[in-house]
Amino acid sequence: MSMNIPFILLQCATFFYLVSTAGYFCYLFYQKDRIQQTALGAVGIGAVVHLLAIVLQSAALGGLPIYTLGQSLSMAGLSLAAMFLYVQYRFHLKILGVYATAMITVLMLASIFLPEATQAPDKIYKGIFFFGHIVLIFTGESMLALACGAGILYLLQEQGIKGKSPGFFFKRLPSLDFLDAVSYTCITTGFALLTFGLVTGFIYARSVWGSFWRWDVKEVFSVGAWMVYAVLLHLRLYSGWRGRNSAIMSVIGFIILIFTFLGVNSFLGGHHQGFTQ
Repeated sequence: MSMNIPFILLQCATFFYLVSTAGYFCYLFYQKDRIQQTALGAVGIGAVVHLLAIVLQSAALGGLPIYTLGQSLSMAGLSLAAMFLYVQYRFHLKILGVYATAMITVLMLASIFLPEATQAPDKIYKGIFFFGHIVLIFTGESMLALACGAGILYLLQEQGIKGKSPGFFFKRLPSLDFLDAVSYTCITTGFALLTFGLVTGFIYARSVWGSFWRWDVKEVFSVGAWMVYAVLLHLRLYSGWRGRNSAIMSVIGFIILIFTFLGVNSFLGGHHQGFTQ
């Protein structure tokens, strides 16, 4: 199968994501439900087209298209789009679309402008545990990305409430309690997915390389990021860390995840490095 068709589909998906981003920024200023609904529909169409492109790429490569940085960014974009649609369906936090669609669009623009792989994935990158590891990690990190977005919105709303004047965001954002509840749900869901993703990764490593743990740089940073969220959840449950403290820590945790996803492979190497070249 020619790789042109999947690439064209990825371009089409990126176009719909761009439309959705423009729509959500218009909604931010004009607060018209019709604009938001159109933007949300564009995300949905983009995600469906994007999924079709991923399926065709997988068929052509004989494995999941996560072999290069461009493919990994594309997979991250699809995961984020899917998780955003889920969170939107559950909580109807419309303003979160400004953050989510902008991030999806950046991921996709970077993905389509990076060079495409000319070789198939190594035959070891297959199997149920590898597939589970990839899907769980990407979806888990997407939920934590949305937790970061909800945390940012919380901090903006808190600033508006405490300021001398309400400011731009005050009337455009829901209550602090609602934003905190959305962030907490995203954190708990993302943490659970990330946990199972790491477990399946360890099992896969044992089946391929003969050991669960190899002190690879990516493994160390991944477990470190996991521990940040574990501490956050512990502090929320037993020390009352809600609101501002939780929002700040969710942002810090996601920054660590970004470095784990991109920075570790780019600057520190390791056996995951091949996926971001």
